[in-house]
Amino acid sequence: MFTDSIIRSFIKSLDSVEFRKSLRGSHLPVTGSQYIALTLMATIIAFLSGLISVILLYILEIEFNIFPFLSQEISMAIVIIIIVCLVFSFAYYYPVLLAQGRKTRINLELPYAITYMQAMSSTMTLYGIFKSIYQNEDLYGEVSHECGMIVRDVDLFGEDLLTAMKNTQEITPSKTFGDLLNDVAMVFRTGGSLTDFFASKSSHYRQVAQQEMENTLKTIEIMAEIYVTAFVAGPIAIMIMLVAQNLSGSQSVEYLMPLMYFGLPVGAAGMVFLLYIIMPPDTLKITKKEVVGSEYDGIPCEPGDLKDIDDAFIKKVESSRQFLKMKDILKNPLRYYISDYQFGLVFGMAGLCIVSILYMNGTIAGYFPKYTFEVFISVGIIAYLIPIAFAYEARKWYLNQFEAQLPEFLREISDMKDMGMTLQSAIHIIANSKIGVLSSEIRVASEEIKMGTSVSGALSKMEERIGLVSVKRAISLIIKASEITDYIREILAIAIGDIEHYLKMKNERFGVSFIYVAIIYLSFGIFLYSAYELNISFITSFQDFDVQFDTASNIQDMFRISLILGFFSGIMAGQLSANTILAGLKHTVIFLAVSIVLFVYIL
Repeated sequence: MFTDSIIRSFIKSLDSVEFRKSLRGSHLPVTGSQYIALTLMATIIAFLSGLISVILLYILEIEFNIFPFLSQEISMAIVIIIIVCLVFSFAYYYPVLLAQGRKTRINLELPYAITYMQAMSSTMTLYGIFKSIYQNEDLYGEVSHECGMIVRDVDLFGEDLLTAMKNTQEITPSKTFGDLLNDVAMVFRTGGSLTDFFASKSSHYRQVAQQEMENTLKTIEIMAEIYVTAFVAGPIAIMIMLVAQNLSGSQSVEYLMPLMYFGLPVGAAGMVFLLYIIMPPDTLKITKKEVVGSEYDGIPCEPGDLKDIDDAFIKKVESSRQFLKMKDILKNPLRYYISDYQFGLVFGMAGLCIVSILYMNGTIAGYFPKYTFEVFISVGIIAYLIPIAFAYEARKWYLNQFEAQLPEFLREISDMKDMGMTLQSAIHIIANSKIGVLSSEIRVASEEIKMGTSVSGALSKMEERIGLVSVKRAISLIIKASEITDYIREILAIAIGDIEHYLKMKNERFGVSFIYVAIIYLSFGIFLYSAYELNISFITSFQDFDVQFDTASNIQDMFRISLILGFFSGIMAGQLSANTILAGLKHTVIFLAVSIVLFVYIL
């Protein structure tokens, strides 16, 4: 009873108001006391695992002492304490990190949601606007999740709209979104114009997003400096110590090598994961939903009309559809290759299998008698990553073309609407003009309209074929506006401003993150240059002193460090530039290839 009382008191002391707010803001589906209990359980498991590992080392009589200047017992005790503290700290502050990441994403996505609210506020109720944003999660991300809390309180818990908004305001991690809900509630209570309110707030929240992006770039700067200092300068110091201990004939730093093999990957993976949580991702994600509606909206079809359809006819239609799909794949193989990373994964696995076969039959050993295993690992990783990296980079280029050409497409529609044309006629005319890769999709939409599909249906299919968030945001505004009124010029102006703001923010992020990617390249180059100088110029200067030096072992250790560092430096560069591992694959391939050239062919 006394022990239970102590545990409950400890849990209560940790379950503070700020912690509960962070936990609710992270949207983790547990209460504060439950999460802290899980945290303590994970900490106890980490302690017991460390204790069992120590016992096994003693039973197997294995000596493993990270701190050789201390006894093995004290050294292992310190390691267990460090692990336990790290596990507890990470588990306890994980909701805080999640809430901080959600705050950043909400603030960056809020201007686009405000644009949508402004466009829909003239014809929708306020609750309808919140529900529509919630249903478009693929477009508005974390803002949709916050609006989903309002919808949940109204639909499931029976709260009135103002109470639901107040509840969400109290738990949202974004003060900006909370202030918006407070201001919207005031306008709603006083009967003011929501359209005018959202129009007046649009520029303000774009400035907020700009400030949030600046804070994000500062975070990138700090993380890049930490990485370069800890994971590049550190290995350089280790290399100098290895050379020094070889010259002196001492083995006092041999214990550092297992630490490098373990510490570098774990530390770098931890930083990559931390960036993934707190940073907004690059919006190259392609989302596709089934467009509800008949293929030809002008032809009425009753459910009873389908009962007499021959099953053989349906199978024939489905077979023809599959044939046409295969024909389209053969006609445009590159487009299908970059549309799904599974193709890249398949080709990557094939490349890895080929490299593995060459290693097992001795072909690689024939070409690389020294460092054969290290070359096999690095070449296998390169063969696996190249097809995936090519798919990502090709998709990135292709989708960036769509985004760059979208404002021109919207302006042409706006100009033609000013001349009195219908949206349908404007699409037909634009389909015959040349505006890059976007024109092919517009031509498909034009043909569908000619065959009887409604304008909104054709545009819906076009945005789902493209699947890019920025494109879908703009097209969805036009679709909603075209379903409500023929006077969509103001909606088009809103959509143009929306996409141009997005492109501006994206270019600013690329410009700043490019600097830190260049810093990672420079730091890795310094690491390789240091390895070269230490093993060529520095060592040759001691030849006249008859000093015995194990060059092969030293180069092998440095080669292994360079492979680990090159792999994670590439991943880190991708996280800094676009917050996705896929963006770093090309950097990893380059770093590994350069390491092979230096250590195998030069050193």
